[in-house]
Amino acid sequence: MPAGDLLTIPPVRGSTKPDVPESRSKQKEYQLVQVKNTWCRVECGQEIPTTWEEDQVVVSQAKIGEQVTESGVSWTVKAPIYFCYKVVETLNLLNPRNKTLLYGHGSDPQELEDNQKKTQKRFVVMDATVEQLYGSKVRKYFEAHNVIYKILALETTEENKSIDLVLHILEEVHKFGLDRRTEPIIAFGGGVCLDAVGLAASLYRRRTPYIRVPTTLLSYVDASVGAKNGVNFCNCKNKIGSYTPPIATFLDRSFIQTIPRRQISNGLGEILKMALMKHKGLFELLEKHGKYLLDTKFQSRNGHACRSDPALTTTRLAIQTMLEELAPNLWEDDLDRLVDYGHVISPELEMKVLPALLHGEAVNIDMAFMTYVSHEIGLITSEEKDRTVQCMRNLELPVWHNVCSLQLIKKALGERFKHSGGKLRLPLPTGLGTAEIFNDVSEETIKSAFAAWRDELGEFST
Repeated sequence: MPAGDLLTIPPVRGSTKPDVPESRSKQKEYQLVQVKNTWCRVECGQEIPTTWEEDQVVVSQAKIGEQVTESGVSWTVKAPIYFCYKVVETLNLLNPRNKTLLYGHGSDPQELEDNQKKTQKRFVVMDATVEQLYGSKVRKYFEAHNVIYKILALETTEENKSIDLVLHILEEVHKFGLDRRTEPIIAFGGGVCLDAVGLAASLYRRRTPYIRVPTTLLSYVDASVGAKNGVNFCNCKNKIGSYTPPIATFLDRSFIQTIPRRQISNGLGEILKMALMKHKGLFELLEKHGKYLLDTKFQSRNGHACRSDPALTTTRLAIQTMLEELAPNLWEDDLDRLVDYGHVISPELEMKVLPALLHGEAVNIDMAFMTYVSHEIGLITSEEKDRTVQCMRNLELPVWHNVCSLQLIKKALGERFKHSGGKLRLPLPTGLGTAEIFNDVSEETIKSAFAAWRDELGEFST
């Protein structure tokens, strides 16, 4: 840059305030600029003498506000959080010729080239049942690539989804030893396994990269694609957790073929949630092909997927709609979330009857009740209510549970109100594939909807 030129840090709209008399307070905002590995602050809108070479200057999006008052100084830090992660469909993930498991999380070509030149090291946590089914294939895969590895097989159930499980994982990771940036932990299993490993990785050295490989339909379309992880605490579902996305999720539908039919139905509950909230076409797919998807366990004909394949289309739409809702609100700064549909009453119900209900089953019971709430308000027609309930039954999902009493519902709604900023924030369908958030649902509406739900569907208790 020619001598005497100036490097200008652009002003941030709305970020500066006029000075007030010194006797009261002064407030300024500073941009952060790095020069030769050292960060310093420059007042927003000020010009920087170009004794600093332009190619050596890095301007951060973070800012520091400073307010000087008679009582002292206060600093305000504004630091945006950036995260990039991949959700990757693949076939035959455990075929040694498929290098996705080792290198599919990378996005930098130079980094990928460097990694392929050195010996790889991986710590793998597998659900115990998954290890029995696929453990030998994972070992052969790593041995074919000369990977140093350890497989930790654990019982990962809702009953033992606790901080003790996380601490056990952390102890084994510590014994094995990992490079905190280039050797990701890999989780193979259902939602409990993925959640526990994600929390462990977020804690180990404050954040260690990890990879999710879902092996159930529920985790394939739900737990694997977002940022949340956690464990149960004090008999409350996922009370301890963090927002730490994986660096990648690898999706291979072939894992789903080994799970029981009930687990397929369980996953369909979460897919139906997205259909009812925002995609009528997905709902119609489930109406038309639900039994086929159950019978085939989401496997494509002859093992080859095509665009018209119901399994491929259904899972892609479920993930696409989920990512659309999660990506702009990954850290849940906004508590008005359509993806909370089915998750208002279900946490209370699921923990109360554990292990009688699977997660997707509890979610569907919640959705069935909320369908009646929507109908009671007049948001959906009787035909839409009946089509929704019939679709649930066709997917072999429960639509009622006798433990889900009016008292339990009121308690769950009270907890939601308390922990959601004094608002109810109820996602409710306003049609098939459309929804809105409501804060003004009355107690009378809840009572009337419960009575109609009990009278019409109570016979279908689990």
